[in-house]
Amino acid sequence: MQQRRTLRDDLLDAAAALIIERGFRRVRMQDVADAVGVSRQTVYNEFGDKWRLAEALNLRENDRYLDAVDEALTQHDDLYSAVAAAVAYTLGTAADDPLKKAILTGAGSEDLLPLMTTRAEPVLFAAKQRIIAHTLGQWPHLDTTEVTDLADAVVRLTMSHVVLPMDPPETVAARLARLVARYLGDEYTNR
Repeated sequence: MQQRRTLRDDLLDAAAALIIERGFRRVRMQDVADAVGVSRQTVYNEFGDKWRLAEALNLRENDRYLDAVDEALTQHDDLYSAVAAAVAYTLGTAADDPLKKAILTGAGSEDLLPLMTTRAEPVLFAAKQRIIAHTLGQWPHLDTTEVTDLADAVVRLTMSHVVLPMDPPETVAARLARLVARYLGDEYTNR
C-alpha cells in the first residue's frame, strides 16, 4: 500500500509541475507518465481520466493547507487570534502558490477553475469538517451548531478571497475573525 501512495504522490507532483509549466489543457496523461517513468496506462489506472487526476491533485493540496490551518489554530488560545491566523495563512499561502496561480490566472488552466468555484464541494466539505472537528476539540464548550454555521461561512468567504483577492490577507483575516467574535460573543475570544 505504501508503494501505491508513493506512486500516486509522484504522479500528482508531476502533474502539478506540468500544469504550472504548461497549463492544464496542454498536459496529457502521457506527459505525466513520462515525467514519472511509468506507462500511460498506469496513470489511467490510478486516476481514471485527466479530470479525476486534477481533482485528486486539488484534494491533496487542500489537505496540505488544512494541515497548516490545524497548526495555526492550535497555536492560539483564543478563537479570534486562531481564526485570524488560519485565514491569513490560507490567503497568504494561496497568493504565493504557483499551482493556484496557474489555475486562477494561467492560460490553458481555466478548465480547472471549477475545482475552486462551481465544483468545489469536495474541498469545501473537507475544509469545513476538519475545521469543525478541530474547533470543537480545542474549544469543547462551543455550541456545535454555531461552530458548524461559522465554519461554513468562514470557509466559503476565505475561498472567495482566494479566488478573487481584493484586500491584503491580514485585513481579510481580521474581518473574518471579527465576524466569528461577534457571532459567538466576546466571551469566547480574548481580544
